[in-house]
Amino acid sequence: MDRDLQSIQEVRDLVARAKAAQRQLAEMSQQKLDGICKAIAEACAAKAEPLARMAVEETGFGVWQDKVLKNLLGSTITWESIRDMTAVGILREDPQRGLMEVGVPMGVVAIIYESRPNVTSDAAALAVKSGNVCVLRGGKEAFRSAGAIVEALREGLEGAGLPREAVSLVQDTTRRSARELMEAVGLVDLLIPRGGAGLIRACVENARVPCIQTGTGVCHVYVDRDADLGMALNIIDNAKTSRPSVCNAEEVCLVHRDIAEAFLPMLRARLVTDRAAAGLQSVELRLDSRAGAVIEGVPAGEADFDTEFLDYILAVGVVDSDYRGELAVFLTCHKREGYTVSPGERIAQMVILPVSMAEPLQVEELDETLRGAGGFGSTGKQ
Repeated sequence: MDRDLQSIQEVRDLVARAKAAQRQLAEMSQQKLDGICKAIAEACAAKAEPLARMAVEETGFGVWQDKVLKNLLGSTITWESIRDMTAVGILREDPQRGLMEVGVPMGVVAIIYESRPNVTSDAAALAVKSGNVCVLRGGKEAFRSAGAIVEALREGLEGAGLPREAVSLVQDTTRRSARELMEAVGLVDLLIPRGGAGLIRACVENARVPCIQTGTGVCHVYVDRDADLGMALNIIDNAKTSRPSVCNAEEVCLVHRDIAEAFLPMLRARLVTDRAAAGLQSVELRLDSRAGAVIEGVPAGEADFDTEFLDYILAVGVVDSDYRGELAVFLTCHKREGYTVSPGERIAQMVILPVSMAEPLQVEELDETLRGAGGFGSTGKQ
């Protein structure tokens, strides 16, 4: 059989079996679904170390000890974070008006992603939590690792009395299989691309099924005036150079004005001079006018602070104030996420949404996260 036809047939068979399995999930209560989520999270967590070692061996990137934590994040930590959420059944009631909000499953959720194996487990957990089944299509770079994670997930599913087909991985990694998922009208109920701008654009432009257009990975690091500069350099070096072509690589570095003259020469030495001396590819620094007054680099263009480079390129800017001032405005305009490096009680992670008539005020909830980066986490609306 022609290879394209094989790809098409595999996807159609996989999605059809997933749709049959979803009928069973659709009848389950939130309590039952939570039991299944817990089972698959524990099944993945039990294999966190061998899966981590496999990912490093297969991709050649990272340190297996770090990937153990990533595997736990995609399994038990994800489960703990969503455990108390209600996704199906009655979500909210308004007795006075006689209204209620009811959550119902979408059905078959297809997720196309690139080369991050941990997407496999957290995507499955979120799908099952909401009564959906998922068909996963990952990239060839981490296919073996993704397959091993799916097998662990399926062990958890079977242990909870659910069909294995509730979580499936497309074996074909060619563009034809991705295109078939995009065009599977009547079989796929929702398509979610998780990756870089090219993947998202391809899905949005070619999908004939409902598709969620996610954001691109223009990731910021903000170095605060109270930062541990050595730790900041290590984080930026890792975030930019370990895998610059992935969607969670750093693309923008913002530096508080009070430390710019001390920190920026250190940054240039680490990313440019030291890498060149070691025979590694240097990072091209695209500087705003204030950073350019301190170190040498390429003058930043108008779009550089809102571009996913996926390359050894980093936009660097100097800001006047902490998150309550110019930085908040900058991130609001660019609709991006970032985190700071500070030993004090300062902002560590920000998700800033545009102001609207419905939510004109800022709401902030601080919680202790990213402690390893030396700060505190926050989510806020502005």
